[in-house]
Amino acid sequence: MLDYHLHLWPHTERRTPVVLDQVAAYCERARAAGVVEVALTEHLFRFGQADRLLRGFWDDERVPGPLQRSMAQYWSFHATADLEHYVETVLEARRQGLPVVLGLEVDYYRGRMDEVASLLEGYPFDVLLGSVHWVDAWRFDDLDDAASMAEWATRDVDACWDAYTSALEELAATRTCDVLAHPDLVKVAGRRPGRPAEWWDRIAEAAAANQLAAEVSSAGWRKPAGEQYPAEGLLARLAALGVPFTTASDAHRLEHVADRSGELRAMLRALGVDRLTGFRRRQAHTVPLAAEPS
Repeated sequence: MLDYHLHLWPHTERRTPVVLDQVAAYCERARAAGVVEVALTEHLFRFGQADRLLRGFWDDERVPGPLQRSMAQYWSFHATADLEHYVETVLEARRQGLPVVLGLEVDYYRGRMDEVASLLEGYPFDVLLGSVHWVDAWRFDDLDDAASMAEWATRDVDACWDAYTSALEELAATRTCDVLAHPDLVKVAGRRPGRPAEWWDRIAEAAAANQLAAEVSSAGWRKPAGEQYPAEGLLARLAALGVPFTTASDAHRLEHVADRSGELRAMLRALGVDRLTGFRRRQAHTVPLAAEPS
């Protein structure tokens, strides 16, 4: 098993030290759950390098004023770390023998992904996760932000899923990333269309057409969605199209590392999946879907 989606800092923390002892603790907890390798994948927007490149993307006539103000505050709170230091710390953890790969979680920025790709080319990343956490700066998954959550009461659920899926398709087509993280994240607040098959088909086809892996994540069980990402119907479509998988907890703190990895293993095995996909310098390789830890 893998845990290919790990964060060092909760979103409530602005101070962002990178500490080798924390990385070692993550690896030990993962090993105890039968995970052979972890990827540290901090959000790109937490780094000053992204701030200088992307700040103000929310200044768009499509974005209501309250959401613009909310995003500006959110961005300023988070964009405090140094990407160079983060990269060097992860590489040092590897030099010390820890089973880590260097990753990053990269959000979709409409019309700006070429600039993002140029920034990332300067670093020796092993794996890049592609995510859609906002649509036109509406942070639909920020459960603690009143302005963002209020939007759910005013928007049509089908339209929200359609806008999210379109953004995910556009992100996949840029091939800036290697893995689609939590591919049906739009369900996070528990808002689902009556017939999600149309969007499941499009998400699965976007992954397959662009030769991307898809993440199977336990994080949805810790949210109002109440299930893994992706839903079983989407997971089956991805498997049928031959899309490779990673597994992940999307942990932001130690106690969630490798969360419910056994359940993810069983789910994949039931679909006939016996291998996962790992990455080195953005090149894929296979990893056995191992038995339960003894």
